[in-house]
Amino acid sequence: MATVVERERKYSGDEGFRLPDLTGCGGVATTSDATALDLDAVYWDTADLRLARSGYALRRRTGGHDAGWHLKVGAVGGARTEHQFPAGPEDADPPPELVALFRGASRGRPVAPAARVVTRRRERRLLDAAGRPLAEVAEDDVHAEDLVSGERQAWHELEVELVEGDEALLDAVDDRLRGAGARAVPVSKSHRALGGRLAATRSAPADPAAAPVVDYLTAQRDTLVGHHAGALGGDEDAVHDMRVAVRRLRSTLRTFRGLWDRAESEQVRAELRWLGAQLGPVRDVQVMAARLADAVHAEPAELVLGPVPARFAERFAADLAAALDGLRATLGSDRYTDLLRRLDALVEGPTTRGVRPRWVTRRVRRAVTRFDDRLDEALAGGDDAALHEARKAGKRARYAVEVRRPAAKLVDRFKDLQDALGAHQDSVVTRAVLREQALRGYADGENTFTYGLLHARQAALADRAGPALAKARDRARRRKVRRWLTG
Repeated sequence: MATVVERERKYSGDEGFRLPDLTGCGGVATTSDATALDLDAVYWDTADLRLARSGYALRRRTGGHDAGWHLKVGAVGGARTEHQFPAGPEDADPPPELVALFRGASRGRPVAPAARVVTRRRERRLLDAAGRPLAEVAEDDVHAEDLVSGERQAWHELEVELVEGDEALLDAVDDRLRGAGARAVPVSKSHRALGGRLAATRSAPADPAAAPVVDYLTAQRDTLVGHHAGALGGDEDAVHDMRVAVRRLRSTLRTFRGLWDRAESEQVRAELRWLGAQLGPVRDVQVMAARLADAVHAEPAELVLGPVPARFAERFAADLAAALDGLRATLGSDRYTDLLRRLDALVEGPTTRGVRPRWVTRRVRRAVTRFDDRLDEALAGGDDAALHEARKAGKRARYAVEVRRPAAKLVDRFKDLQDALGAHQDSVVTRAVLREQALRGYADGENTFTYGLLHARQAALADRAGPALAKARDRARRRKVRRWLTG
């Protein structure tokens, strides 16, 4: 299976639109002759179109240079990851390797043909002065059919996809196309083909006062599902973003409890905690491995005594392999897909109560006040465990504030405060790892000087974090960034 990152933009134009000359855009020196292609793609989805609704597109395509099964992940207009798998002549179902990647998006439910898109394509390459392909421009005549509803559509569109060019090239081409009358298309061909049925799946508007909370919860659910495929492969950013989405979901269900059935929301929170516990070890190992590798690299060679880099590499490689095995088992489990279905029911179902306009703000204020109290107590006591608890309360406060879009300044101040608290906690955890590794090295008869040196460096970092923490706290409590909480 091949995996590529696709960067493309789509456009449409009025009848009579003609592709303008694109030479001079971002280093384009010439354009190749057009190549004609006939593409025939059948898109698969669940009965309730969960793949399309989650930003996934699964197709089996014939024609073109990359015929076969394709799974695209991501929104049109940004970077999309495409997983490609060759198709056999008698394939009845998508290959298991792809099924594993979209299992979260499908919620474990079966997929079946949902739409057919037939495209007559005229493709040109944009070349630089050396003949290097910077991008491909495709003019597509499209005929689509929803295989369930029978709805048919036809349209013309342009696709501009990077090959060896960069985003600046896309921006330059965008300016030229818009100047000629083209309009950006925000959806993929499959979304357009399924547009009627997709519209029918949209949830009823939430209670206006509760809408910011529901919208935030929905965005975190979508982030969680959107990073399933990347996390399955151990991608660091995907694991991180999925873990943060879990934290935000848990925090939001806690801060705004009362909007949903209490027993059900608490059970979903418990399951989210379970999922976070599977993501945590992977991310923690990734971060610690990079942190200690950088710390060793920063020391003069004469102060790195013994096989310190090799010992770190051995330890973290083994830890990461075990953590990834656990995460993959989790993402392939029925418990995981059941959690997603229950989360869908909360996000897309009605809230159990109407709330007054100020109810959300009062809940946010309560989370912020709780954080203030925890932080003051921790700073007064100077206890590492108390500072860690304050850090967790700070995350809950920040996530609550994020629900309120006008509160961007306070969110930024809380980020600074979290960074200061995080620097202290990172030092605590790193020192524990260094002590444990030093004991292992001592037992094996190795020189442990460097472990002690790195431990001292981390202790110094923790000492320096104190003043930064106090400064960040004071900035986060200025009246001008909190005025909306008391209004």
